[in-house]
Formats: sequence, C-alpha cells, structure tokens
Amino acid sequence: MAIIIIVGAQWGDEGKGKIVDFLTRKADLVARYQGGHNAGHTVVINDEKYVLHLIPSGILHKNTVCIIGNGVVVEPSALIKEIEELKERGAKVSNNLLLSKNAHLIMPYHVALDNASEKSLGKKNIGTTGRGIGPAYMDKMSRKGIRVADLLSPEILMEKLNSNLKHVNFLMKNLYKSPVFNAKKIFAEYMEYGRKLKKHIADTDIIINDAISKGQNILLEGAQGTLLDIDHGTYPYVTSSNSTAGGACTGLGIGPSKITSVLGVVKAYTTRVGSGPFPTEIIGPIGEKLRAKGGEFGATTGRPRRCGWLDIVILKHAVRINGLSGLAITKLDILDGIDKIQICTAYKYRGKTYTDFPKEPAAFEKCVPVYEKIDGWKESTVGIKEFKKLPKNAQAYIRKMESLVGVKAYIVSTGKKRDELILLKEPF
Repeated sequence: MAIIIIVGAQWGDEGKGKIVDFLTRKADLVARYQGGHNAGHTVVINDEKYVLHLIPSGILHKNTVCIIGNGVVVEPSALIKEIEELKERGAKVSNNLLLSKNAHLIMPYHVALDNASEKSLGKKNIGTTGRGIGPAYMDKMSRKGIRVADLLSPEILMEKLNSNLKHVNFLMKNLYKSPVFNAKKIFAEYMEYGRKLKKHIADTDIIINDAISKGQNILLEGAQGTLLDIDHGTYPYVTSSNSTAGGACTGLGIGPSKITSVLGVVKAYTTRVGSGPFPTEIIGPIGEKLRAKGGEFGATTGRPRRCGWLDIVILKHAVRINGLSGLAITKLDILDGIDKIQICTAYKYRGKTYTDFPKEPAAFEKCVPVYEKIDGWKESTVGIKEFKKLPKNAQAYIRKMESLVGVKAYIVSTGKKRDELILLKEPF
C-alpha cells in the first residue's frame, strides 16, 4: 500500500496531470484535494490531448476510482460539461467519479464578485482567472458557503440563497454598480445541476479511508503549486486554498499519519501566470523561445505564462514546506539547444544574500537573482526513456538540481506523451 501526494513545487503548471496519469497505472484511487476549475491538467494519449479542470487525471484509466474532495470548490455547470465531454470522447465517467458532499459550490454571484473586485483594483489586481474561486472560499471561511449536499436539500438551498443575496446584492448595487441576482432563478438552475450530479455525490472521506484500510494504492492530486499556497506562497499573489501537501489531509479527510510519500512536480525551468514578483523571469528572446517551444499558455484560460530560469530558492522552500520525498522533473526537452543554462541559487537585496525564501515582500519583489551558469546540450532529449541515454550535460543538469535541493528525482519527463519519460525510482 502507498498513499502518495502529488504537489506542484513552483507556481503551478508544472505538468502534474501527466505525472498523475502515469502513476495511476498502479493506483486504485485518485483524489483531488483543493482548488477549482481555475486549474487545468493536460494529458496526451496517442496524440490526443485531454484537458481536465476538476476531474482527477486518473479518470482516463477506466478501473480507477476518482474523487473530488471537500477541499475543492465546484462550479457545477463546469463539472457537468467536463463529464459530458469526456463521455463523448469514450472515457468512462459513471460510479467511478465521486463528489464530496462537503465540497463548496461556486455560485454565479461569486464569479460576478471576483471580476468586479479585480476590475476595481486596477493595476494592483491579483491576476485571478475570474472564475469565482476566491469569493467561494471567502464564503466558506465566513460560514456562508453552499455545499454540494445542499443540492439535495431544496429548503436549505433556498434559505441560504435568500440570506446570502441580501449581502451580495447590496455590494453589487451600491459598491460595484452592477446588476443584482434573483434567488429563484439561481435556485432553479442549481436544482437541475443537483439532479444531474446526484449519482456522483457521496461521503468521500469514508470511501477514501475505507480504501486505506483495505491497503489500496492512492494518489492525492493538488492543483496550482507551492508558491500559490494561501499561507506559504507569494502572498497576496496566490490562490485561495492550501495547494501544498498539507492541504491533502484537510481537503480529503485523511489523517497525516496515513501519508507514505510526497512527490514534488517541478519544471526544468520556471513559469508563472498572472501578476506578482518573479525573480528569474527572462525578458527577451530566450524567454519567448521557452514559451513558444514549451506551449506555455494556460490550459484553462489560454493566458501566456511568464518564463524564467530554474529557481533553487523557491524549490528549497517547496521541499521544506511539503516534506518532499522525491522530484518529478518535467519539460527537460524544452531546454534542448540552449548553449548556457542559468540556475538561480540565491537572491541579493540591500547587501544581504538570501539562500532561503524571504518572507518580506520587498526582499522578494526587488531582489537580484544570483546565477550559476552550466553548459547546455545540443542533442534532442525528446522521448528518451533511459537516464543513461540522455546527453551528458542533461544528466549533469538533473544531478545538479538534486544536489542543490537535497532531494532525488524519481521521474524525468522528456516529452508531451504519457510514455515519454524516465522512471528512476518507482513511487509505489
């Protein structure tokens, strides 16, 4: 038995979907523990691309049970659309997909509040996807949230809607000068969603812990990445949930003593989407080359990702915060053909050198990265499946990463396809 957490070790978009898809071959159950449909996991199977937003990547394996946990905020129409699209493409989506009764719902007013708030901030906006994620988590924390279970209780749903809209409509009308919402209209819409999702709704914490007691192999899948964690990320330019490994326990109802290992997914370089400081960002031809070659555009929004050199300072932070057991390194092939590759090993700010992630916003926003240059490689690494067949300099790059962060690589991805990778150590 093994219970493995898969977590992003940078700002998200590290390629977690492919790693989860690969590891699911030995998993009985895959569970998503936080975030919403603002995230996208991409998997390529036989040249077909699947982009998943709420449903765990394990759904592409028909014998695997997939769970959307209580820590996820769910936009029901987005989930229903995703289910229908997967079915149209021949995927099995039936009793193998389960949705926690305790997961909170994204309501239409959450989306409106998200966009109105971002607009009001002007140039100081956070750079959210405008999907209502933040406001949904705000309602959850203020104990005003509407849960999946409420879709099965019409009276409770209507009562909550009437109560919430008093506050929401006041803000929409008086602060944001925008249209207000009608409780009866939302109620009818969400009751229909409840009818369509009813067969998937379950006590998922009981199901997961039952699987643990049976000795099954389980993957716990997060969205976003460590530097977007609400507590440990580059606040305030973060998401609204705990995207670090600790979020798996609270987001699914699993005791921490049950976790056997944590695998951190990390790109061979660094990217981030949206606003916020990015010390190793490359402005110029190399950054543009990485974006074009790596297809660095958001799976959910299509927004171009900012690209930069590998940042060891934030990776060491990710290792520490998540308790990483191993690394899954992705997109090594995107660095093919670069003469000199730079690795950031420290920051400098006002005469002080930082080798650990600085908590002071000014130090992170205005620091100067300290780089170490290493030789690149000319040969293609695409599709290589044995470590010894990689170019010598590519091998040296991976070993350098391992030594700088103090964690070994378990997997190295060398292309988009699900089988284009090197397995150095079996997590299961």
